[in-house]
Amino acid sequence: MRRHRGVTREELNQSAAVAVAVLLGIGLVTAWNVLIPGVAAWENTVVAVVGSLRHTGPAAAAFAAWVALRVRRARRRRAPAPGPWRALRVPLAVLAVVVCAFGATVVVLALRGAVSEHAGRMPPSGLLAGVAGLAFFVALGWVAGWAVPRGITPVAVLAAGYAISHWAAHGPRWAERLGPSIREPYDLFGALDPELFTGQALWLAGAGAALLLGWAAVVSRRVLPAVAAIAALVAAGVGVARLLTPPARAQAAGPVAYACQEWPITVCVHPGMQAGLDELSARFIGLASRVAGTPAEFWRVEQHSRRGRPELPAGVVAVHVDDLRPGFADRAVAEFTEGLAPRCAEPANGYREIVLGWLRGGPIPAGPLPEHRRAAAWFSGLTEAQRRGWLQMFYTDLVRCELGGNHFADVTPPSGQATPATYDVYPVNPSPGNVSAR
Repeated sequence: MRRHRGVTREELNQSAAVAVAVLLGIGLVTAWNVLIPGVAAWENTVVAVVGSLRHTGPAAAAFAAWVALRVRRARRRRAPAPGPWRALRVPLAVLAVVVCAFGATVVVLALRGAVSEHAGRMPPSGLLAGVAGLAFFVALGWVAGWAVPRGITPVAVLAAGYAISHWAAHGPRWAERLGPSIREPYDLFGALDPELFTGQALWLAGAGAALLLGWAAVVSRRVLPAVAAIAALVAAGVGVARLLTPPARAQAAGPVAYACQEWPITVCVHPGMQAGLDELSARFIGLASRVAGTPAEFWRVEQHSRRGRPELPAGVVAVHVDDLRPGFADRAVAEFTEGLAPRCAEPANGYREIVLGWLRGGPIPAGPLPEHRRAAAWFSGLTEAQRRGWLQMFYTDLVRCELGGNHFADVTPPSGQATPATYDVYPVNPSPGNVSAR
């Protein structure tokens, strides 16, 4: 049975197979959790693949440390110093195993994207940054395992890898740029910066190469690997300089080619969220019919990023949909209706909640006070047409926190006979100071 530095080839092959399976499982689970639910966009896939490195990177470093300490322990005491290439064969084989697992993760997610017809495109620079990040972790783990051939070393390397990943993802902004990591939540309307990924790939690959070449120079006692390590350090420095230099211009995503549903109102979403268009349209069609004839009337709904406040023409409203988890349309409607009127002090806020509950299409809340419960019961007894007419008449009172009990009470018309055009539509007796002109 052939042995490689005292470790049998069969052991290496078995370890490689186990490592690929473990890293693939970790990568898929992590990437699936990073994916924005329901979003069919290639950018979402890249973010998920890069995000999986927070777990696969430390695991790869621990695997490299374990192999390194096994090789170091099995090495003969009086064995001659190997050549640079012979010294690098095992760590490069470990890197190949890790990259193979990463590639399998990318293939699985890419097949998912191809089946669901993802929008956008997959920037290759993001995948290069992911491979470079894994190379850095492997080099770090290999050098640590070789330098400290103890059983606790892989565990320590795993902990250190998680510390590095956490610091890169949640540390200062400059640490985030060193990555590879993308701070969550990811803005679907933002642009993935290929320059950022290129800089990350350059410095991570250079740092990893410098570690392995420096180790090979020490083990083989040759000058050439040391010279190559210095060149790799220069490349890493160039990458760091590119990452830490303020960009000349901000990266912009450009206009979004919305996916829209045109009737009876126009509802538009990011093309990656087209699967939720029907549900979102159904919820906002009902809301549009309720606010028709008021200053809040609209006939076009556009999904926008939370990071901007676009100036939209009259009749066009912006909504935020972070994902397509169950209830996403209800959350979007609730957020929109909350912005129609400010929160008020009691008892006005209880009356406000009655109106907003109806606008959201849900049950009308009873409120904390007896007068609120009487108002809710009265408002529930109105027809939809009566509620719409009521809102048209008293919308200004709603947004000014001037609603009171008199807005929710039946009256007897002075003539003794109610006319359909007035009292059947607005069967209320507001106080004179609270009545607003339509």
